[in-house]
Amino acid sequence: MPDRVETARQLITDNLYMALGTADESGTPWVSPVFFTPHEFTDFYWVSSPDTQHSRNIAGRPEVSIAIFDTHAVVGTAEAVYCKATAQQVPDEELEAAAAIYNSKLPDTRAFPPSELVAPAIFRLYRATVHEHSVLVRGGDPELGKGHDSRLVITLP
Repeated sequence: MPDRVETARQLITDNLYMALGTADESGTPWVSPVFFTPHEFTDFYWVSSPDTQHSRNIAGRPEVSIAIFDTHAVVGTAEAVYCKATAQQVPDEELEAAAAIYNSKLPDTRAFPPSELVAPAIFRLYRATVHEHSVLVRGGDPELGKGHDSRLVITLP
């Protein structure tokens, strides 16, 4: 049996982008690819303008979904980790520590000092806190396959 927890950890660690699913207050969905930095597999940070569609959606409806996967995988070999999370703009009192986490995945020349993440600057730092992880199970999986792809909820310590 594949080590699905390790697969999820590797996907989160190795990938630069996640697909962030949001919805507006009426439920209209929106998906955005965002560069992210994970922290302990449960907090994912990204920088965005509060004026973007996904940021406006989060302000009105903080429940989000996330998919992280290798876009270069050969067809039929893909692995994915899916997350249910709650997102928010990082509060000012947490900004210095959170920016250090986010910047840890960036080259120094691309890093965002906290002063560039508060008004009147155009960007803010966001965090999604995951409350459920699941992984892709292919339909033909010899142990858990159902004939169609499905998800298996896992626990990431």
